[in-house]
Amino acid sequence: MTEPLTVGVLGYRFMGKAHSNALARLPMFFPDAPDVERSVIIGRDEEALADAADRFGFESTATDWRNVVDDVDVFYNLGPNHLHAEPSIAALEAGAHVFCEKPLAPTLDEAEAMRDAARDADGVAGCAFNYRFVPAIQYAKGLIEDGELGDIHHVRGRYLQDWLVDPEAPWAWRMEKEYAGSGALGDLGAHTVDLVRFLVGEVAGDIERVSGHLQTFVDERPVPGTDEYKPVTVDDAYTAQAEFENGAVGSFEASRFANGHKNDHTIEIQGSEGSLKFSLERLNELEVMTGDSRGYETVLVTDETDPYVDHWWPPGHVIGWEHTFVHENYEFLSAAAEGSEFSPSFEDAYEVQEILDAIERSDDSGEWVSLD
Repeated sequence: MTEPLTVGVLGYRFMGKAHSNALARLPMFFPDAPDVERSVIIGRDEEALADAADRFGFESTATDWRNVVDDVDVFYNLGPNHLHAEPSIAALEAGAHVFCEKPLAPTLDEAEAMRDAARDADGVAGCAFNYRFVPAIQYAKGLIEDGELGDIHHVRGRYLQDWLVDPEAPWAWRMEKEYAGSGALGDLGAHTVDLVRFLVGEVAGDIERVSGHLQTFVDERPVPGTDEYKPVTVDDAYTAQAEFENGAVGSFEASRFANGHKNDHTIEIQGSEGSLKFSLERLNELEVMTGDSRGYETVLVTDETDPYVDHWWPPGHVIGWEHTFVHENYEFLSAAAEGSEFSPSFEDAYEVQEILDAIERSDDSGEWVSLD
């Protein structure tokens, strides 16, 4: 028997909980997954850390990632965006496998440094674009690459949330450019750009140029626990147009001001022979039109033959958002144990960052921006 992979996790809040839940579920539902030892969880607040370690099943805690990267096989970087580069690069240089939350970094320069470190490292480096691992998305990718949609003409992606509609919603690090890099563009648009590239990249080719517009609706927000307000230095919403290598046209948008939308990530793809639509708020379904059909058919992607579904429940028993993390952790840890490739890699995530950066530069210049 091989030794279990020791795991260190930086971050214990939203993403820390999501990935810790996935690690705990793996042995029950994916018995062929590598054995994992939840070794250490890392953060600044010792009391909160102790509570998280107890709830999430970690053996120990640490308040400095520098004391961890040399001692674990796998390093999960789930911290704020501005903490992605330095710890991830150090962990790769120490020989660990690294799994980093998206977007890869706040800036293209930092993302490039992370990509280069991954190229030089022996370990596997993956980025957490979890929506690739929705069974319906995997099913959609198969349809597209099998030619069921024909030549791709239109690609639309939107990601709408409403948690900042209230102008008195509290300030957080995601609203500071120094920490986040961008707002809705990096937080939500990164998911859309990655998913679009994943789905149509082999058929429509790369995105060759973009035009973008970013907008901030509320310029300052209250700091929790104080009477102070801090400026908002990132976008609240963005829109972008894109041109693909094969001539297909794309339109992308995201907003944290879309009243009535909680977590609405929608992808639509139209081709010469058919079309499909997906919404994260109905993640077990895929709307498909192919062949001689006069309209869309709603396909419930829960059969045992559908990607990953055989690990869960009988057909028709739906899965949820949290299961996407189980799937991506299974794939990443399997790649780490086998020394094989994992996608989305740091290379993939860097290419997403190039597109996000081009959208920002287009907004600054008011012109289309070409991508190499």
